[in-house]
Amino acid sequence: MTDAQQRTGTEWLARAGLRPTRQRVTLATLLVGDGQDRHVTAESLFEAAKGQGEAVSLATVYNTLRAFCDAGLLQEVTVDGSKSYFDTNTHDHPHFFWEDEDRLSDAPSEELVIARLPDAPEGAEIASVDVVIRLRRKSR
Repeated sequence: MTDAQQRTGTEWLARAGLRPTRQRVTLATLLVGDGQDRHVTAESLFEAAKGQGEAVSLATVYNTLRAFCDAGLLQEVTVDGSKSYFDTNTHDHPHFFWEDEDRLSDAPSEELVIARLPDAPEGAEIASVDVVIRLRRKSR
């Protein structure tokens, strides 16, 4: 990781008011240091940190991702009951889930049209609408 990438990660944390601990800076730098949006799982981020020679536990990665979500830095996208991805693009947008690759990618939001939502039950309001479009490669 370059100094510029670490600076980007540290500034990302500062904008959210998060204390820049060594582990947070490491994970933030892996997430946003190059300026690209990405979708990660806790496990893939853990492996990336290990690949950089960083001593961080999987539990710490999970806790840090939760803190980043709570601070509004990440959006959690649940694909099924047991698999969550974390997206650095926090604007509302749909996703493609590539079943054959266990990969999440952005879908073009300008092509998505939701004509009508059901009314929320009494005493509730709709907080958000998450759209995950599941894909698989066509058989030849």
